[in-house]
Amino acid sequence: MRPRRLSEVVGQEHILRAGSLLPRLVAQNRFGSLLFYGPPGSGKTSIAEAIAHETKSRFVRVNAVMSNVAELREILAAARRVPEAGTILFIDELHRFNKSQQDLLLPDVEEGTVRLIGATTHNPGFYVNPPLLSRSHLFRLEPLPPAAITGVLRAALADVERGLGTRGVTADDKILADLAALCDGDLRRALNALEVLVLGLPERAAITPAELEVFARERRIRYDADEDEHYDTISAFIKSCRGGDPDAAMYWLAKMLAGGEDPRFIARRLVILASEDVGLADPQALPLAVAAHHACDFIGLPEAELTLAHATLYIATAPKSNSATIALGEAHRALKESPVQTIPAALRSKSGQANKRIGQGKDYAYSHDFAENVSGQDYLAQPLTLYTPKAAGAESAIADRLARWRKLKAGLRGKG
Repeated sequence: MRPRRLSEVVGQEHILRAGSLLPRLVAQNRFGSLLFYGPPGSGKTSIAEAIAHETKSRFVRVNAVMSNVAELREILAAARRVPEAGTILFIDELHRFNKSQQDLLLPDVEEGTVRLIGATTHNPGFYVNPPLLSRSHLFRLEPLPPAAITGVLRAALADVERGLGTRGVTADDKILADLAALCDGDLRRALNALEVLVLGLPERAAITPAELEVFARERRIRYDADEDEHYDTISAFIKSCRGGDPDAAMYWLAKMLAGGEDPRFIARRLVILASEDVGLADPQALPLAVAAHHACDFIGLPEAELTLAHATLYIATAPKSNSATIALGEAHRALKESPVQTIPAALRSKSGQANKRIGQGKDYAYSHDFAENVSGQDYLAQPLTLYTPKAAGAESAIADRLARWRKLKAGLRGKG
């Protein structure tokens, strides 16, 4: 069921709609090297094959898992012998090539001996050598929408030549839409699932919810341990907690847990959120997040899921303040941009006879000897304002307290 022309490719309208860069380059046969970056089953190989077909180019396909330097040298030498064929070298899972293998491609890519089309599920910025990346047009593919997958499944059921039409199996739109939704934007997976369902039924039967339920029980969501899906999902989780959306936060939490994420990794992010984004607006968030991290260690899954849900909901619904984050940044900036301040003599340690003789700590005003523990003394040689409390949750009381202390300090200084 692979598309034979770019116009037959479903989804990916953001790069394939009429007038877009890629169709124009292919129509004029003026493209150089291309990199397709996207999740499995999004059409990377299909687009490469369609480009080769439309441009009548010699198409050589290599899988980076199985290939080696010797095979690459042979392919490149053959391309040099037939320059008129316009060889397209398609490398699937390009991220699997090491630096030396990628470097081997550079001279022939530079000279135009081959036009490279690389496909990868991994971020090219981390896995493709900068010289090769700079010589290529990068296109990001997205998971296919369920409606697009449903249309292909319907066509596959009816297609006698390339699909499953000879079986005469039928399915209503609801069944196909549900199957498409279960495949998480992966068209290859959806077609494979449809094939299994059809071949498991007698000819001219109908796919029913009962058959689909068996497939649904075996469903695994797409999630990688240390690649884009991992980082993108934890990013969505963090931003949902920060944005005060407990429903979204719980959804991304469930996705990570279903994908096999380490619960301690999630708990560490909650501890960071408690200080970075909740802060003084709710001082209880930090001890609760630390307790959740501790609980993940000694309880383990699956029970620790409840602890993570507890902490996630608490942080997502807590009042938010990043004043600690801002204050720390301002302090670092002051140290970086200005001379380091000398510690006032009154604040220096007076332990030891030598320190006492030179008068260190002599004029220190002991805070507890004054009302509200405010002595009016300065603790920086050149006072700075680094912390600005926010009027959020418990921090609003801190703002009121600091305002009152400023008045007390001004009064004490007025009295000398």
